Amino acid sequence: MEAELKRINKYLSEVGYCSRREADKLIEAGRVTINGIIPEMGTKVAPNDVVHVDGKEISNTNQSFVYLAFNKPVGIVCTTDTSVEKDNIIDFIKYPKRIFPIGRLDKPSEGLILLTDDGDIVNKILRASNNHEKEYIVKVDKPISQTFVDRMAGGIPLEDLDRVTKKCVVEKLSTYEFKIILTQGLNRQIRRMCEYLNYEVETLKRVRIMNIKMDMPVGEYRELTNEEFSELNRLISDSTKEYKPNTVRRN
Repeated sequence: MEAELKRINKYLSEVGYCSRREADKLIEAGRVTINGIIPEMGTKVAPNDVVHVDGKEISNTNQSFVYLAFNKPVGIVCTTDTSVEKDNIIDFIKYPKRIFPIGRLDKPSEGLILLTDDGDIVNKILRASNNHEKEYIVKVDKPISQTFVDRMAGGIPLEDLDRVTKKCVVEKLSTYEFKIILTQGLNRQIRRMCEYLNYEVETLKRVRIMNIKMDMPVGEYRELTNEEFSELNRLISDSTKEYKPNTVRRN
């Protein structure tokens, strides 16, 4: 029946292999097969079809999903392609199940990033990426002026993207440190905003994603609590899903 067919990217997401965005990259690279044949983008999968990625059969384990909050150290790259980047987040955490990061935090930055094997929630969070809050603590190379605070908060033109950043909350914390709360996620956004005003970022740390706060040491992770997960679902969708966290794990 047509109702039982699923697009290949949706299938890989729902079985917890990767996000739809990552699945599209795998399909485009020819690393996915359905019944031994490399599919086109948008090809649908039937219940009895056999799907492989890089020659390994993919199936739905029907196990409960994992939701982790991780304090990423500087120097670790948010990629699942362990063959390309040796300092990658997957090898660093060494979690016993296949997981993938939700969004990115660039290599020179540290702080909170979420990881999961639930492709559905990844898609919901990324779709809401221009609405949910992300909070950062930033240290720059020279004293912070009120003009700097006002201009950062009011929006900075990024000429190569032909756009102005959204208005945001900026608060001076000390001579060289400020807090910034963004509701958009452009590539290297804070660094580029500072560069426009002739400031250089020395350290950048993400301390909150929506309702989830970073409360663990650098390099360690924990599972989301029931309360965090419920509120996260409320923020990204009208629907909810049941979730029971396992015992807190530490790296």
